[in-house]
Amino acid sequence: MTTIERVAAGSAAAIGRAIAAGEVDPVALTEHLLERIGATDEPVFITVTAARARAEAEAARARQAAGRPLSPLDGVPIAWKDLVDIATSPTTAGSSLYRDSAPKAADAPCAANLAAAGMVTLGKVNLTEFAYSGLGLNPHFGTPTNPHDRTTRRAPGGSSSGSAVAVAAGLAPVAIGTDTGGSVRIPAAFNGLVGYKSSEGRIDKRGVFPLSETLDSIGPIGRTVEDCILVETLLRGAATSAVRRAPLAGQRFVMATNVVLDEIEADVATALEAAIDDLAKAGARIESRPVPVLDEVMRVTAEHGTLTAAEAYTVHQALVDGPEAERIDRRVVSRIMNGKRMSAADVLIIQSERRRLKAELAADLDGAALVMPTTVHVAPPIAPLEADEALFHSTNLRTLRNTMLGNFLDLCGLAIPSGRTPAGMPASILFNLPAGEDDRLLSLGLELDRVLLPRRL
Repeated sequence: MTTIERVAAGSAAAIGRAIAAGEVDPVALTEHLLERIGATDEPVFITVTAARARAEAEAARARQAAGRPLSPLDGVPIAWKDLVDIATSPTTAGSSLYRDSAPKAADAPCAANLAAAGMVTLGKVNLTEFAYSGLGLNPHFGTPTNPHDRTTRRAPGGSSSGSAVAVAAGLAPVAIGTDTGGSVRIPAAFNGLVGYKSSEGRIDKRGVFPLSETLDSIGPIGRTVEDCILVETLLRGAATSAVRRAPLAGQRFVMATNVVLDEIEADVATALEAAIDDLAKAGARIESRPVPVLDEVMRVTAEHGTLTAAEAYTVHQALVDGPEAERIDRRVVSRIMNGKRMSAADVLIIQSERRRLKAELAADLDGAALVMPTTVHVAPPIAPLEADEALFHSTNLRTLRNTMLGNFLDLCGLAIPSGRTPAGMPASILFNLPAGEDDRLLSLGLELDRVLLPRRL
């Protein structure tokens, strides 16, 4: 393995340190990754911004030579979910309707922040159309295959499918996704990566194609919690972070035993139990018990629908009610149309219940972190999902169930690998704290990542 290959396979933070130490040249690193992207047959990237990447890498090289790096990630390459505006590139939202749309005139603020920190934009990656599925299938641009199974094509997770596969397949060290019902945490889980869902409003969403104005959030998918911390700091345009490693000794974790364990696969349950045991050995206080608010969220959703569906229908009404609906993934149309059937009363009740249940959960946890499996199953095979629409929808709902609880309750969330099944597929554990406690979650995450690191190997 060459130095470039070894460094490129590391975390974004480690790459930043290697660049700063002169161990690797950002231009050579960028060329290596562009070559890897060009050589893959998988539909991971929708747009490759090679000219921009080379220019940004050259500028990073000059800053490093002058001893003036802009950030710890100056010169580190990154990929963007194709919901985020990048100057001179169209934003397709994974839809053939926007494949040939006009290039954007400017970066979204979050993208401009990373460019200002010296990160190198490799391009824009694939996703579920309009970001509305937890499985990651796309009939227009193709579905990037989960790289952890070499014999069976498995789902990448969605909707940030390309973001996770780009990192897992070694095409980028870190990527940006969005999360409305699990779209950062699920693909991170399926691909053995770390995914961070930020609290609503923490990261600027301007210039990001919406699905749900209320629930949409932005977050990184990376190889370590440290990567997610560094990238989210830069996404916010912050110069420093308040995150500091926090010990697990004495920290309370509530492992929910209702809702989130329903239909769990045996191998995923085994990985979860082993991870929880590791936390207990590190001094964490584990409480396994029902969390009544979770049942209430499921009741509200079953009776009234979801804010995602209501707001997605508002965004896409002209398309799904018109002739262009024929050009949209029928599975996505079906989910959007659920919003059409909702009444104003449904939306108002959901909003009222959401406020109530957020407060009840915070009181119930009383400072503890809420723990659950990120998904109750590993990445499923693609072929049966494509062949059976009923199976697709039932699998999609089961995939999204645990993560969407966090969106409903406005929890910040951190998905960390919890191990691998005997077949080599990744499993994941999800840690949650109430809205606004992102710094505390990420501080715990640094130690959680250290304790759980052996499980992903």
